[in-house]
Parts: sequence; C-alpha cells; structure tokens
Amino acid sequence: MRILITAGPTREYIDPVRYLSNGSSGKMGYAIAESAAGAGHEVTLLSGPVSLPTPAGVTRIDFVSVDELLTALDEHFDSCDVLIMSAAVGDFTVANTTNRKLSRKDGPVTLNLSPTSDILAAVAARKTPAQTVIAFAVEDGSQQEIETKARTEQVSKHADFTVVNTPAAMGSDESSACILAAGEDTPALPWAMRPKAQLGQKIVELIEARCRR
Repeated sequence: MRILITAGPTREYIDPVRYLSNGSSGKMGYAIAESAAGAGHEVTLLSGPVSLPTPAGVTRIDFVSVDELLTALDEHFDSCDVLIMSAAVGDFTVANTTNRKLSRKDGPVTLNLSPTSDILAAVAARKTPAQTVIAFAVEDGSQQEIETKARTEQVSKHADFTVVNTPAAMGSDESSACILAAGEDTPALPWAMRPKAQLGQKIVELIEARCRR
C-alpha cells in the first residue's frame, strides 16, 4: 500500500524569529511510519519541524506552516491508498505578522489570531471509496465525553478511523488511546496505555485488516 503520514507540529510565525506552535514531538507519526515501512509498505512522511531521524525506507517531506502542510497534502493525497493524519495542526494563525523582529522596548504586543482551515476535512472530502483516512483527535474529559466529541468530528473529517488520545500524549513516548471506527459503537481498539511504537503497529495492522476485507 501507498501510505501517506503526517507528523509533528505546525508553526505560525509572529515575526522572523517567534512563532505559535504546540508540544507535538512527532513521535507518534514517526512510529507509524517505521511500522508501515517495516511491513513493506510505500511510505511518504510529511513532517513538521522535529528532531527525529527519518525511519529507514521512508520518503520524508518537510513542512512548517499549516499552509505548507495543505500544499503537500494536495500534492500527494490523490495517489495514496491511506492517509494517516497524526500531525498536530495548529488551530490559529497570526493575522498581524511583521517582517521586523519585535522588541520588548516597543511595549505590550497584541496578536490577532485567525482560525486555520480544517485541512483534513478539505482534503478528505475528495477521497475515493478505495482510500482510507485515519484522523487523530486530542480531547479533554472522561473517556465517554472524549469519544462523543471524536465521533462528531469523525463525520466532518470524512475519517474511516479516529485515533483518540489526551493532551498527556503530547511529547510522550506512550499514549492512552483508543481507535474508533466509523459507524461502529465499539472501539476498533479499546482504551489502554501503550508505547507509541506499539500503537503505531496496531494502526498498521488495522489498515492491513481493512484492506484485506
């Protein structure tokens, strides 16, 4: 299979040296890429700015901003069999950026933040019946509350599966997570704390099982 994976954070610049970002380390996406390549699949990894080595057998393409990620997805989505959207895409971009480095001497600075587009919903809207889309959701609350939120988003994002976890997974080597399948009440993978390498392997196995059906 041709598997397209996104990983890591996005950055939205305020001035030439400062930016808005998040705590994503990229470990989850890189773990999936390593498992998929190890299983013999053709893997393209769209990576935000992280310090991880590229897994063996994986083609890596770097991005920084939300717009750059969208451009890369537009270019590669139509030719993939599976999209795994594990990147932590920023929800806001800076409307009043400046090409001059801001100085504290200038006094308080007010940032005007604009919501970014839902790039997964936009890209996955054109998926074919032969393609599989896996979304990721980071939510707060009880497991039931988290699953309810994730199932609502699953529909809007045209996702076949959603990997659901909590903010504690950011930057960690393990994740308390479950996997929801579209149209099914019972999780395809139940809640548990797992190393991200193990969760990545489970995701690849889930994709392979779906494609065999």
